[in-house]
Amino acid sequence: MEKQKVSFEGVFDVFAIRFIIDCDSDRTTESDLCWKVYSYVTEEYEADTSRLRDWISNPKSNGYESLHITVKNKSGAYIEVQIRTKRMDNLAENGLASHWSYKGIKKSAELDGWLSSVRYQLEHPFESKAEDLPKPPANEIFVFTPTGELRILQAGATVLDFAFNIHTGLGCRCTGGRINGKAVSIKEPLHTGDIVEIMSGKNQKPNADWLNWVVSAKARNKIKLELDAEVRKKAAHGREILNRRLKNWKMELPDDLLHAMMHHLKYSSVISFMAAISDEVISVDDIKNYIQNPELLVIRNSHQEEKKENKKEWVANEEILVINAKGVRGLEYRMSACCNPQYGDKVFGFVTRTEGIKIHREDCPNAPRLKDKYPYRVQKVLWQEKK
Repeated sequence: MEKQKVSFEGVFDVFAIRFIIDCDSDRTTESDLCWKVYSYVTEEYEADTSRLRDWISNPKSNGYESLHITVKNKSGAYIEVQIRTKRMDNLAENGLASHWSYKGIKKSAELDGWLSSVRYQLEHPFESKAEDLPKPPANEIFVFTPTGELRILQAGATVLDFAFNIHTGLGCRCTGGRINGKAVSIKEPLHTGDIVEIMSGKNQKPNADWLNWVVSAKARNKIKLELDAEVRKKAAHGREILNRRLKNWKMELPDDLLHAMMHHLKYSSVISFMAAISDEVISVDDIKNYIQNPELLVIRNSHQEEKKENKKEWVANEEILVINAKGVRGLEYRMSACCNPQYGDKVFGFVTRTEGIKIHREDCPNAPRLKDKYPYRVQKVLWQEKK
């Protein structure tokens, strides 16, 4: 009455009667007999159909099955009527163990024996010893919600696994939990018998570390989906930033330049590249510089710098021969940073305006664009044999 804010007259199950039908455990037979008893009751008494609860056609999540109906006698008194079979009553009285046995769920006998023995110990505390009780299945744990609903999780499951087991939305917003009333983090492992309450925050979002804190496939898959959605959101923001700045500069970033830069910076997809712009890992100003001077990649990652430091010594100026290019032999030349050519690679030279000749590999990502747009600046190059 306090919880639902109703008067005493609004409580319809002050008096109740239960019909238990002894019959075979056949779904069709059970259902037919329960509804037959229902028809007998409603023929004799006035039924309030708005209070009909059919948990036979649609059992509760914990397996509970029964027909509930509220009826009124000739004097106006209300009574709740429950109709179920002996099997359904056994489930309601003894819990989920009998339900799992009936369903034939794998290892149900082991679980049934454990739960039954626990119940017996609670009812007869001085007749049994804890060490004599069967142990629960080793690969599963059994934990409860604050309302007493049982959840079966994989051994090693954490608070975060529990949150995703209840609902994906709750899992994504999980900030921690309470185990048996004690506040804990989202990565706290659970144990059989724990009562777990989930705490959440509207601004909470999954991050990559979460994948290290869950063991269930459901939780891992949901986290990956959320992370992918977040990356795509960042990518859209990064693309918007780039397009706006390029428009202001009246510049364009052709696909070949974009993919060349992605290759240089070790980005495998446009989505991850654009997300890096949103996170300011990649500077839009560096992209501008690259568009203006494709022969010089101004952004260098640590891997490439290390590779440059550790590479073999290049042959001296006299060890390179530029053919069919009169008057350019004395010009300064450099190895292009976009493809890092090494002695023996198939290469060509590209005459720049300010940095002499840049040496590119034939399979350089920039090669097709340079040869197509500036064929008059492309020179054939041969390596001079080392002495």
